[in-house]
Amino acid sequence: IAEGCVMARVCHLNTCPVGVTSQKEELRKKFPGTPEHVVNFFVFVAEEIRELMAHLGYSKFEDIIGRADLLKEDNDQIERIAKTKGVSLSGFFSSIPDSKADRAFLRATPAEGGGLKDDTVHVNGFSSDLDREICEHPDVKAAIESDEGGDTAVSFNIKNTDRSTCAMLAGDIARKYGNRGLAGNLNINIFGSAGQSFGAFTLPGMRVRLTGEANDYVGKGMHGGEIVVSPEADAGFVAADSSIVGNACLYGATGGDFHANGRAGERFCVRNSGAYAVCEGTGDHCCEYMTGGVVVALGTVGRNVGAGMTGGIGYFYDQDGGFEERVNGEIVKYQRVVTDAGALQLRNIVERHFEKTGSEKAELILDNWDEEVGKFWQVYPPSEANSAVVAETIVGDAVKVSAIAPSEDLCYLPVGAGLNPDQTTRCAD
Repeated sequence: IAEGCVMARVCHLNTCPVGVTSQKEELRKKFPGTPEHVVNFFVFVAEEIRELMAHLGYSKFEDIIGRADLLKEDNDQIERIAKTKGVSLSGFFSSIPDSKADRAFLRATPAEGGGLKDDTVHVNGFSSDLDREICEHPDVKAAIESDEGGDTAVSFNIKNTDRSTCAMLAGDIARKYGNRGLAGNLNINIFGSAGQSFGAFTLPGMRVRLTGEANDYVGKGMHGGEIVVSPEADAGFVAADSSIVGNACLYGATGGDFHANGRAGERFCVRNSGAYAVCEGTGDHCCEYMTGGVVVALGTVGRNVGAGMTGGIGYFYDQDGGFEERVNGEIVKYQRVVTDAGALQLRNIVERHFEKTGSEKAELILDNWDEEVGKFWQVYPPSEANSAVVAETIVGDAVKVSAIAPSEDLCYLPVGAGLNPDQTTRCAD
């Protein structure tokens, strides 16, 4: 609201009148928000918090954290609606330790890197010391500084407390080259179990490979480059049947290629607007609010596929015949892969997935392509109904199969077509 939302409640239709939830350039130009609006909002939030705390007789958060004795049940609220009648919170309150007198749990000991127990509030470490290690590696620094177009490769181990790994590296690259990223390839090979937001905000030129597994939000805000996640060779499980990345992967991604040799969690590619992503199955809400890009799932998916999806294409391998009941048909439609362009796009993406991950599922599908392609469903919103991969309505045989930098062989436009001024500007950016 502070940024300019007018609560039109059309977020899922790509018609937001103030451009908050739209990919249409003519609507995005109407977006009125500024960072200062958000700052101002939080100033008022802070002021209201100060008033509420003053009413309780406190001036610092530190003094009320954990103070369950300051809470009590509100019987009027419990009785107000039918579904909370009969609910008792007494068990909840009775199980919380009394922290009014003993506040030691808030303090860091000297062994934990803190000072005196009475004057140092607990301090969390950096989100990832590994990220700093990557950024300080001499080969990485040299590759960013020179950017001569060559290949650089480095390797690191990771543990699940290392969060947002590669985000700082993306920031270092962006400060020097902006969103265009690197001209060469910076190959980051990582081994182990990654914490949340692995590979966040990756840029063109970053090729991140994780051998192991990852938590939620892999590839969050991904803008370019490549992320590949594969299990260890001796993992001892069937990759296609096992989760290898968590929930909300590729949240808000705008570009890049993603390959996971294993299943993803819920909300895979939520708000994706440009990434090309492959996994071997997902949980609920796949492609939710998606506005661009391509998603390929080589296994079963959960319910509510395509909810609020207004752009992009999804391909879903339906081996057990249960896919149709899992689609949210409010906006999207679905069909078998009926066009040569669609089959070409799908096959190229699956081939690349096999090349990048060695996926046994992808290999099985490719070895029996003529039969297996008939088991895929193609999900598309109205905005894609006349695209070459959905309907044979566009002259020309060029089809885009990767989000990585387009070339003459991978083009959105048929031969002889031209870009309008807005497209030209965005392409240049």
